[in-house]
Amino acid sequence: MPRVAQPCAALLLSICMASERAEPAQPVLTITAGVDTKHFTVGELLSRADLTRLEIPPNVDYKFSLAVKQCRCSICSRPFRLKDSTGLRRASPMVLSRKFPLALIEAGKSGGSVAWIAVEDPNHPWPNLPEKNASAGPLYLMWQYPERSRVSSEQWPYMLERLTAVQSPELRWPQLKVDAALPEDPPARRGEEVFVTQCLPCHRLNGGGASDIGPDLGQPMAATDYLTEAGLRALVRDPKSVRTWPQQQMPAFPLTVLSDTDLNALIAYLRQIASQRGR
Repeated sequence: MPRVAQPCAALLLSICMASERAEPAQPVLTITAGVDTKHFTVGELLSRADLTRLEIPPNVDYKFSLAVKQCRCSICSRPFRLKDSTGLRRASPMVLSRKFPLALIEAGKSGGSVAWIAVEDPNHPWPNLPEKNASAGPLYLMWQYPERSRVSSEQWPYMLERLTAVQSPELRWPQLKVDAALPEDPPARRGEEVFVTQCLPCHRLNGGGASDIGPDLGQPMAATDYLTEAGLRALVRDPKSVRTWPQQQMPAFPLTVLSDTDLNALIAYLRQIASQRGR
């Protein structure tokens, strides 16, 4: 081997050996608000002073109690000034992006559901999710006392990678709001919350929304105009019982995910929005 090639070969060998010894990159949680971005590695989260160990009862993903290390979800808002951002959009590789209001997190300070970011310890991994070959880790946004704030099944993002502060859907798309003249307690107002949480991640309504997964439920014709109430209920509960096609993605919404009360409110909301559009 030529003399010049010998040190090059030795250098190449040392680089290869160093890469083999290098520690794998840690999973990172990225939180963004406007131009500000913060990054938290799993190691940093596991070393936080507010880390605690809690046992979460059976929930929407794990059907048995799970003892996990968790830090308070206040890290989502504490590093930022979020006065102009009223919602968080979460992203993970295994679930569709979802939105939930910051008020839901803040409610934990006054007796509401308490949000935690569960951190999977690499030395003690969690069990695999039912019917999956992976766990909910390395990061999982979980809720203590979810019934207090009516946290829905769509608001438990697992395999979490990013949280982004965004303006609330109602501010971005005014056509989603029910008439301000309505009383405070009609089902349509609750239905607006249900739609934003459960439907908006996949559907638009009268052009309001950002998803292209499902059809617009308001235009060119309102869903409540071409679907009977029985058909609409069946479509929500079990989409395949109404219509199927190869690329169908809409999941079923059983009672454990969407109560009859919330489904009634959702239908009342769709009817209300359809009536407002016709004025």
